[in-house]
Amino acid sequence: MSVLAAAIGIGTGLIMYLLYHLIAFITNLVFYHRISFLFVSEVNNHLGLLAILMPVIGGALVGVMSKYGTNQIQGHGLPEALEAVVSNKSRIPVSVAIWKPLSAAMVIGTGGPFGAEGPIIQTGGAVGSVVGQLLKTTESERRLLLACGSAAGLSATFGTPISGVIMAIEILLLEFKTRSFIPLVIASSLATAVRYQTMKSGPMFPVGSLDYNLPGAFPFYIVLGVVCGLVAVFFIKSLYWTEDQFEKLHLSPYILPSVGALGVGVIGFFVPRIFGPGYDTINAILNNQFTFVFLLILLLTKFSALILSLGTRTSGGLLAPVFMVGAAVGGLFAILINHIIPGVHLSPGAFAVVGMGAVFGASVRSTFAFIIFPFEMTHDYNSILPLMIVGVVASGVAYILYRNSVVTEKLARRGFFIPQDYEADIFKRVPVSEVMDMEVPTVEPDLIVGSLWERIQSGEPGINRHVGIPIVTKDGKLVGIITHNDARKAIYAGAKDKTVLDAGSRDVMLAFRGEPLYEAVVRMLHHDIGRLPVVDRNDLHKVVGYLGRTQIISARLKKLAEDGIIPPEVVEERLARNKKQAVGPVA
Repeated sequence: MSVLAAAIGIGTGLIMYLLYHLIAFITNLVFYHRISFLFVSEVNNHLGLLAILMPVIGGALVGVMSKYGTNQIQGHGLPEALEAVVSNKSRIPVSVAIWKPLSAAMVIGTGGPFGAEGPIIQTGGAVGSVVGQLLKTTESERRLLLACGSAAGLSATFGTPISGVIMAIEILLLEFKTRSFIPLVIASSLATAVRYQTMKSGPMFPVGSLDYNLPGAFPFYIVLGVVCGLVAVFFIKSLYWTEDQFEKLHLSPYILPSVGALGVGVIGFFVPRIFGPGYDTINAILNNQFTFVFLLILLLTKFSALILSLGTRTSGGLLAPVFMVGAAVGGLFAILINHIIPGVHLSPGAFAVVGMGAVFGASVRSTFAFIIFPFEMTHDYNSILPLMIVGVVASGVAYILYRNSVVTEKLARRGFFIPQDYEADIFKRVPVSEVMDMEVPTVEPDLIVGSLWERIQSGEPGINRHVGIPIVTKDGKLVGIITHNDARKAIYAGAKDKTVLDAGSRDVMLAFRGEPLYEAVVRMLHHDIGRLPVVDRNDLHKVVGYLGRTQIISARLKKLAEDGIIPPEVVEERLARNKKQAVGPVA
């Protein structure tokens, strides 16, 4: 898996390089009528009114590609990658790896207000998925390879290997295991190395010496966190409300991208900085190069263009535009507070860096990744503490006000439940000894089935305590197990004089007192049995406990009590009742 992850990381890094320069080529051709592969901003174009039509051309091309290529190119990448995980066993068609980067290049190159990162994330995920399908891997392995490609895509685009790994864990894998962490790190690191070799090794957004003013500005960072959380919720609701309104028009989904692109063109005619990824504009915000009025205009226009475009299901990345929105929110906040309270001297650049990560982290509920992300993009370690403060406050506010993220809302509407928290499996944390029943009824090998059946039918508490009854010799040696069902079959077959050892099973599957409950449960599922005698590893013939379904459920009950979901006294009462409760006569 690590070797495959390395290949996927390098391949995704090269795809990012090609896509980046394809976007640059289209931008130069469309806005400046020249052939060049150097990345340029659309800000200085001289197209005049023709600039309005450029995004429309890109939207029309997306419609054509969606119709004749694959409609899976629509969207900003992350929900589509996650949907493949939850609904299609991590299978993504080869066509996505081809058409997604091409469609994104067309949209972004013609002025679409997006970045390349979303398409690269989806393309990298598609590459990983296709590799997994070709090699006939398991679903879990395909999911890991898909996540490796997605992490590599993010890392290669921004030079952020740590954030790429964490994002893949938080959004796509929802697990933290050694088997997945190592390949993720390999893919992300090599994709970043490809970026460093082919493009540049410095920070994506170089910033000067910023004053984060801690601890003096601590209260203002708290307030900024609340603001960023509210902006994130507003963004999610606005996006899906806009999408709903466009659906009510009943237009062809292949025409809709052009409709949204027309609105982008009109906005871009007046404010050209909303065209394209806007990496130069983000860098200018972080370095406090804009006035309050222009920042406000930029915030409103970029936000509107983004909502219009994504609301019509075009192809493009979400990170860059939301970064611009978040940076503008942070910068505006600092400038406004400085005006209201002149003595605080907040740094608009510092607050822009923090806002950039907080708004996006709260929008996608990948808080940890996007605490690290701005630090990796700016190489400014001093930003870590305010990023942590603002990031968790913003995500907390967003979580309270709106349970779904911009990634999971789309899937929730389609009936998929996406867990947004992950935790250690309770079965892996609890040993068998903690839940097993130590009061184990046993029978001797020479007892005849008829006698046992009479005791079962009479409801004898000891024998009826569990469905499975260990068969133990007089000297305490475990030699077999007989279930109520085994006894019933023998009786109905007219073999009531059989011994319980002959009617039961001599091949006994065991659970061990000190092993994790998880291992015992896997053994039960693998052999399709519902109970296991518990022994000590030092003496495999001495029964020390009994593990059945009731005992397994008790582990989950205890976890619910720990989390305060069920009152502890209720759980204790229920567990005590289960221990006393007999199985009852077998019909």
